[in-house]
Amino acid sequence: MTAPTVSLPQLVSEGTPLRLRLSGQWTLANAEHISQALSLAPREATAVDATGIERLDTLGVLQLLRFARRRDLDFGEIQFHDDHRALVSAIEDIADDRPRRKREYGVAAALARLGFAMADNFKEVRALVGFFGETLVKLARTFKEPSRFRPIATVHHMEQVGLDAVPLVALLCFLVGAVVAFLGANILRDFGAVIYVVELVSIAFLREFGVLLTAIILAGRTASAFTAQIGAMKAREEVDAIRTLGLDPIDLLVIPRVLALLVMLPLLSFVAMVFGLLGGLTVGAYGLDIPPTQYLARMHDTMELRHFVVGLIKAPFFALIISLIGCLEGLQVEGTAESVGERTTSSVVQAISLVIILDAAAAIWFMKMGY
Repeated sequence: MTAPTVSLPQLVSEGTPLRLRLSGQWTLANAEHISQALSLAPREATAVDATGIERLDTLGVLQLLRFARRRDLDFGEIQFHDDHRALVSAIEDIADDRPRRKREYGVAAALARLGFAMADNFKEVRALVGFFGETLVKLARTFKEPSRFRPIATVHHMEQVGLDAVPLVALLCFLVGAVVAFLGANILRDFGAVIYVVELVSIAFLREFGVLLTAIILAGRTASAFTAQIGAMKAREEVDAIRTLGLDPIDLLVIPRVLALLVMLPLLSFVAMVFGLLGGLTVGAYGLDIPPTQYLARMHDTMELRHFVVGLIKAPFFALIISLIGCLEGLQVEGTAESVGERTTSSVVQAISLVIILDAAAAIWFMKMGY
């Protein structure tokens, strides 16, 4: 018996305008012959007919794809046998998705990246607004249908968000209060007005630092936790399973977290204010020779309720921003571990940025209103 002969890759040019007709077996075993045949192809060729190829594998498709790119030929115009079209389409899709080999530099490239970043940020803001509306609608539906409310999940998240964060919030705010008192005393001592440290620390923590530090801590601690928890469920297709069972992921995953943060962030802000004031009191008593009774008496005489109200009224808005961003980024996870990490980072950055922006806008508004 004689071994079957292998048809080597062949390339023939014919017709006017010049056309390349391919035949033989364009496979890995004939890689060298494929390269030789394509290198001898005339430059004047404007079309390629590959319907005569007997066998075609991935290497053959890639060689033809690179040949078409080198000769500025439209790869989509190359005629393939019907049996080869599925393989060609798959290889062409993968080749189109390859990342760029190097980063482009220059003014045009920088402007392009800036434009893409602004477009992405606009999409994120639009998605957040839409998600906020959807959450409000389904929260209102919960009041009409109380059976949808998940009290156990809400209390569980209240413990995670609030009680577990009390030591961290208290410690950081106590230290920040002490630092503010020290820095203020160093400046006010030159004017013989060290006693005004009381007003400095009190107003700073009641109006700004108490709620702002709490929101930033929870943006890094809670928003990331919400994104990681929901993102892991999305990666394991648990969210799809919830929908398959006829349940709403917003009712089960989002609303309990939103309500938990809406309740706990104002309480944590109050704790932050108290410990910030205690930090200032400690520095005043042991570092500035202001007796605690005098410190508390001056704070009682100079402080107004409006400072406390201004600080605490911002807490629910910060809670809403942090919880919605954390849940939305978790629901946007695409199913891979890398996507979970990217969305977790994005949720922290977005939450902290929006909290600071909203706090600055509120400070300007209250200042203009004289409140």
